[in-house]
Amino acid sequence: MSNVTRRRNGTLFSHARVGYTAAMNRTGLYIALGLALFFGLLFGIYPELDLKVAAFFYDATTKTFPLKASMYAAIARDGAMWIAWAFVIPALGALLVKLVRPVKPLMMSGRTMVFLLATIFLSAIVLSNIVFKSHWGRPRPVVVTQFNGALEFKPWWDPRGACPKNCSFFSGEGATAFWTYAPAALAPPQWRPVAYIAATTFGVVTGGLRMAFGGHFLTDVVFSGIAAFLVVWLFYALIYRWPSTRLTDAGIDAWLTRFAWPGYRWMQRRLGRDVGTSPHVRRDA
Repeated sequence: MSNVTRRRNGTLFSHARVGYTAAMNRTGLYIALGLALFFGLLFGIYPELDLKVAAFFYDATTKTFPLKASMYAAIARDGAMWIAWAFVIPALGALLVKLVRPVKPLMMSGRTMVFLLATIFLSAIVLSNIVFKSHWGRPRPVVVTQFNGALEFKPWWDPRGACPKNCSFFSGEGATAFWTYAPAALAPPQWRPVAYIAATTFGVVTGGLRMAFGGHFLTDVVFSGIAAFLVVWLFYALIYRWPSTRLTDAGIDAWLTRFAWPGYRWMQRRLGRDVGTSPHVRRDA
């Protein structure tokens, strides 16, 4: 085979791979939106389905959710959160070191750091706990009248429940577990399908535990997964894919250096050294 033929075949393969990746990205988005529409309509029209699913975990004799008292289930629940947040620790550590010592280059890829921190912050904290759970008054299964509680059941779309705070919709722990789509998206291409399956399984199992404890309805878990996936999809596009918003590692490093420099200079002057008014960093690339 000639060099020209090899170059042409390589170019065709490269274009095909790019097209395949773009198709898979669009496919993932369409699947997530399709699931949101399907579950939203199904459980909106038949809200009693949430109660029927929750009833599988409820013991009418003892009037409790038995798994809630299991030590092993509680360990698994806590362990799931430790696993999820373990993916964030390197990124958080790299950011803190950079803010304290801006003269040093980032200890990891700037895009990876921003991607992981931004997506977990939005998925697990802002959307689930600040935006929804604090203002969407849907009671948890364990406190509704159908399961020996005192509050009226509300479907997923109704925020007018009597829950005062830390309510049911949507699951914060579910969103944290499904957030592992973010590190899965950064896996080597050959391992990425396996990583996505692992992230989905992890989210389903973690969300299932919350349901078994009486802490969430099925729709709380489903929409936590959809919300986490959409956040990850959007930020992956913003940081890596779309040319108009695409970031670079060098650009992120330079911006953090400039941001942290005034504080670093102040500290160095207190130690008897003046490092100057502006850092010398690359602004391109």
